[in-house]
Amino acid sequence: MTITKLQNGDAVTLQVDGRVDTNTSPELQKAILEAFQSAKKLTLDLEKVVYVSSAGLRALLLGQKTASSKGASMELLHVAPTVKAVLDSVGFSKILTLR
Repeated sequence: MTITKLQNGDAVTLQVDGRVDTNTSPELQKAILEAFQSAKKLTLDLEKVVYVSSAGLRALLLGQKTASSKGASMELLHVAPTVKAVLDSVGFSKILTLR
């Protein structure tokens, strides 16, 4: 998995490419937490993500909780149908913002 960070003022976009699984989710979690040190708005562009494991879901949930605690926002862009199906099945589509 690779993560590319784009910053525009207090808005950060993380472009994620690859699988978000047990091995790679700590890297995503770290990138999310680091982004919220300067960002009021975080966008995760998941266009090139075709798989998210339970560890990846945990990283997304932590991001949402961090956003809420800081009065910030987090949204997911370009969510692949396979990933959206996972988010739907565990109820995360109701607590995460998908665009």
